Amino acid sequence: MDFKATDIASFLNGEIVGDGDAKVSNVSKIEDGKPGTLAFLANPKYEQYIYKTKASVVLVNKSFSPKEDISATLIKVDDAYQAFASLLELYVQAKARMKQGVEQPCYIAESATRGDDGYVGAFAYIGNNAKIGNNVKIYPQVHVGDNVKIGDDCIIYPGAKIYDDCVIGNHCIIHAGAVIGSDGFGFAPQKDGTYKKIHQIGNAVLEDDVEIGANTTIDCGTMESTIIRKGVKLDNLIQIAHNVEVGDNTVMAAQTGISGSAKVGKNCMFGGQVGLGGHITIGDNVTLGAQSGVVSNLKSNQTLLGSPAFEIKTAMRAYTLLKNLPEIRRDVLQLKKTINSDKKN
Repeated sequence: MDFKATDIASFLNGEIVGDGDAKVSNVSKIEDGKPGTLAFLANPKYEQYIYKTKASVVLVNKSFSPKEDISATLIKVDDAYQAFASLLELYVQAKARMKQGVEQPCYIAESATRGDDGYVGAFAYIGNNAKIGNNVKIYPQVHVGDNVKIGDDCIIYPGAKIYDDCVIGNHCIIHAGAVIGSDGFGFAPQKDGTYKKIHQIGNAVLEDDVEIGANTTIDCGTMESTIIRKGVKLDNLIQIAHNVEVGDNTVMAAQTGISGSAKVGKNCMFGGQVGLGGHITIGDNVTLGAQSGVVSNLKSNQTLLGSPAFEIKTAMRAYTLLKNLPEIRRDVLQLKKTINSDKKN
């Protein structure tokens, strides 16, 4: 798909500097710009590349003033980074609209219902009494279980599995290989040393505007629901255990693990490999650095680091001391030897 600079500027309410008829069909980094692509300049440290980029169109902030001639057409906007994100969203939406209809072979239960303008890929499965909204794209090899509800404008990428009775809101994205509603990890130890399975009969609920990364797993509740609130974004390879609740607009990076019945507040940010213990409560606006481990409740509006996690400034000082422990030990031993020698004398 080709887009003219004038069309892009109109969509972004931007100002064109250069050839308004310049066309682009793809995007590129400004340092690797190629003819026919669109790039953006938001960080001043990359300014050097705009003077030699081969990209046909470059988004820049309105405050940008070039120091040399630029061959590319410029589109000046309030925020080049946000404008670029909006264009990518427009491109993805346009690409998604090309997917329509039902491919064969696939299975759609007679009792299932589907809205308008949808897509079902080959080898997908849609179970009994499933309710699929408008403009939902279900890619090949997706499993949608019995009684599942999926809202409007959702994308379910290849190989994702949604277990029975789960609920997916509007404008959600579930990436390849993700599993929604799998059994929680519940086993009762027996006297003979074996474990008896505790059956999980709840479901998982994703509210509106949630995005789930590839190969992320969200367990169903034991009897009620595991709930991922509105606007949550989960990276790849994350484990959300049974009966967890994740608050609005919280984001988590890859390999984070949340133990059963933990409650996470709104607008939290977790780095990669963060681990939360079970049955704890994390307040709103909490930031946890990568590999942080948390085993007790946390109040709102904190930034923590470490395992166990504690306040970030204290954590950084502690890590500085940890790095110097060999020298500190050597000095202590030397001091001890000197004291003992003085005592003998």
